[in-house]
Amino acid sequence: MVCTNKFKKLSEQVTIHQQDTYTKKLTTEAYLKLMLYAQVHETEGLQALSDALLDADFQKASGIESISASQLSRKNNEINPSILATLFLDLVYQIKSYENKAVKGLPLKIIDSSTLPLNLTRYKWAKFRKTKAGVKLHLRLVFMNKDTVYPEKAMITPAKEHDRNQLGSTGG
Repeated sequence: MVCTNKFKKLSEQVTIHQQDTYTKKLTTEAYLKLMLYAQVHETEGLQALSDALLDADFQKASGIESISASQLSRKNNEINPSILATLFLDLVYQIKSYENKAVKGLPLKIIDSSTLPLNLTRYKWAKFRKTKAGVKLHLRLVFMNKDTVYPEKAMITPAKEHDRNQLGSTGG
């Protein structure tokens, strides 16, 4: 994988976790670029993301000529969450170190969560209703000023957990 400074931490994590050992086409770096594109452009799903690669400029930027929705789905299942967690924490650290130099005063912290549904048959451990399973992404956001908002901490729990029990209102 050709690595710029921006992707140095990613490259290290991919190597440590042997994430791309047998990967030919959809490397972890390319996958994350696609997912970032999907987030920024509010892409509706994996098929829409696959279709977006019909654009020549996007092909050049991503380094991928085409990819199927099923290949993206498989990569979603294969990606090591430790890689994503490490990148997330590194980004939070970078934001915090910048903000500590630039802004004085107390930030506003908000806790929010999103429930991600799962198949009850395959994920019995995540049962939260009679016929449903899921996990909940709890996120603590820091509002420094009107232009600076960043996620400070994230935690994934079974969906039955309440926000009040997660992340705390202060500290780590």
